[in-house]
Amino acid sequence: MIKRDPFKIFLAVQGALFLRELSMRFSSGRMGIFWTFFEPFFQIFIFILIKLFLFASDDSTFDFAVFLALNFTAFNMFKNIVIKSTASFQANKALFVYKQVKPIDTLIARTMVEVFITGIIIVIFIVLGFYFNFDMTIKDLSMVTLGFIWLIVFAFAFGILAAVLHVFSDSVGKLIGFFMTALMFASAIFYTIEILPLELQVWLMYNPVAHFIEMIHGHYFYALTDSLVSYNYMVIWTMSMLYISLWLYSKLEKRIVSS
Repeated sequence: MIKRDPFKIFLAVQGALFLRELSMRFSSGRMGIFWTFFEPFFQIFIFILIKLFLFASDDSTFDFAVFLALNFTAFNMFKNIVIKSTASFQANKALFVYKQVKPIDTLIARTMVEVFITGIIIVIFIVLGFYFNFDMTIKDLSMVTLGFIWLIVFAFAFGILAAVLHVFSDSVGKLIGFFMTALMFASAIFYTIEILPLELQVWLMYNPVAHFIEMIHGHYFYALTDSLVSYNYMVIWTMSMLYISLWLYSKLEKRIVSS
């Protein structure tokens, strides 16, 4: 009997789980698909209206619509990876009877689905941006790309922790939802940290997500910088979160499967 390559088994499992998760993501029909892609456009539209209402003229040194599209795309990707990961173990519990499927495989698949959807949204934004003649000039594409990839890793680590905790307490899912709403207003999505009072800057920069968003738009727009970003702080948060999450998962994997 020929023993199958573990990596090939992993890829086969991921392929099947990816298609399953993608199907479930859009299982609510046309409205589910519509809302998935409409949500970021609605968010951008609302904040543009708020800006126009509060400020009669747009004196920004960068295209504010592009700024919002970039930041909301990054934050929504982070939020959706964490939220979708939180309930992943319970949603896929029936699959754990197959020894080839590990609980963490479902987290990887859900993360990849969110990355795939985010990629489609980015393409739509790029097409619309060029069509409506927005300023799409990028200062440093490699650093913007790195920011997105790094944010995916951080979100995945956060998602593992949330998923493990949710197995033992259903309230974790609700807390994560409230936490993400609060985090949206504290992560430099519709403003830049540098325009705020110094005291508020200090407090907001304790938030690691704010560093990711500042990094991404700081390297996208020529008018902005990443001067407030601490890459060491981001590394510490990412590696600590990844280590703690994977350690907890490895210790509790059997209980997760049997719960």
